Amino acid sequence: MGDRGGAGGSRRRRTASRPSSQGGGGPAEEEVRDVGPGGDAPAPAPAPKDENRDSDVGSGPWDLRCHRLQDSLFSSDSGFSNYRGILNWCVVMLILSNARLFLENLIKYGILVDPIQVVSLFLKDPYSWPALCLVIVANVFAVAAFQVEKRLAAGALTEQAGLLLHVVNLATILCFPAAVALLLESITPVGSVLALTVHTILFLKLVSYRDVNLWCRERRGKAKAKPASAGKKANGAAAQHTVSYPDNLTYRDLYYFLLAPTLCYELNFPRSPRIRKRFLLRRLLEMLFLTQLQVGLIQQWMVPTIQNSMKPFKDMDYSRIIERLLKLAVPNHLIWLIFFYWFFHSCMNAVAELMQFGDREFYRDWWNSESVTYFWQNWNIPVHKWCLRHFYKPMLRRGSSKWVASTGVFFASAFFHEYLVSIPLHMFRLWAFTGMMAQIPLAWIVSRFFQGNYGNAAVWLTLIIGQPVAVLMYVHDYYVLNYEAPVAGA
Repeated sequence: MGDRGGAGGSRRRRTASRPSSQGGGGPAEEEVRDVGPGGDAPAPAPAPKDENRDSDVGSGPWDLRCHRLQDSLFSSDSGFSNYRGILNWCVVMLILSNARLFLENLIKYGILVDPIQVVSLFLKDPYSWPALCLVIVANVFAVAAFQVEKRLAAGALTEQAGLLLHVVNLATILCFPAAVALLLESITPVGSVLALTVHTILFLKLVSYRDVNLWCRERRGKAKAKPASAGKKANGAAAQHTVSYPDNLTYRDLYYFLLAPTLCYELNFPRSPRIRKRFLLRRLLEMLFLTQLQVGLIQQWMVPTIQNSMKPFKDMDYSRIIERLLKLAVPNHLIWLIFFYWFFHSCMNAVAELMQFGDREFYRDWWNSESVTYFWQNWNIPVHKWCLRHFYKPMLRRGSSKWVASTGVFFASAFFHEYLVSIPLHMFRLWAFTGMMAQIPLAWIVSRFFQGNYGNAAVWLTLIIGQPVAVLMYVHDYYVLNYEAPVAGA
């Protein structure tokens, strides 16, 4: 019966280790553990945290606690956000499902891709180039606007006379190519779209050109009226190597603006220091590859689907119409996404790099849109900036409410959408106009009833389903007007 306190009086359990299997014959090792009076081993001292502690063989019997307060990873309270594996799974499933559709398309239709056929979309008569002639004629309207601004700056014209000349010039920009597209039989629908698009861009640019020069004249008049500010430049810029009004009124400045990837005019655009040749080469290769990819997808995937959709529309078989619509939604949306990257990233960056144009914000994160309004404000920045600067804010300054100004912007956008579709097709069905105006109640519904991820899903759903509906409506009406009507008449 000795004293149990202290190290010498405690009972010890000695366990000799087995001899080494390597045959070394080394001294036997002992594992000594203190045992309490009741024979129970005390809790071991806390070991340092180890990420792989679950796989540590020696810690198994002595880990008395293996649970802690925590949420499941799919719970929002867990704070877990790394779902990269699930995203990769979605991409793999998307590729596999579309690969099956692509293989099914090849088996059913064969290879339909014909790059030579694309030329016929622009030309009916190889010796007649009406669309290209319209693009060249657009220079006449640009020079006319420039000459009006020169005379206004010199005081040879009054502001009222200048405004009248600008209005006539801008109205002619829209009406002249439309009349040619409607009356000239040798121009194709695709050629008409190209010519009308160029004139629409010119119209928007010249509106901005006129407004900015008007603002500069007004500021110059105020500077003359205030002697204290006479030393300031007319455009308010104090930096050196900048252009002030009216020194900006040169053909070099005009055509730089007309070719630059923007719709809003400035006297001094931000410029990049040099042309990056590797960056430009990548953009040019993207443009070439994605152009071929879009043509191939349209010929191989969309055209057969649209052709097979005519009979359900003719028979008014609603179940088959919905099935055709859903089948068309996938290739249409994929081509739209490719077009977005091709135009807003590859083409516009290539032009900006060649011209050393510094502002490369051609789009924002529209794919994260949780409302329809956010999408329209961020997917096409050049148009959004023009609408905000030359349409929305001027209406507010004239006393209009924000709702009226927003409705006016959508109305103008709806007009140009219909202008670019109905005139080349020689029919007026107002599907594009109706679709754009429908964005106003749709924006209210999404913002009112859908929030967060649900709002983002609603925006994606409208993009995926809405466009094929308009495409099918126009194709059906064009088919009935140009193919069934002549047969019925014969």
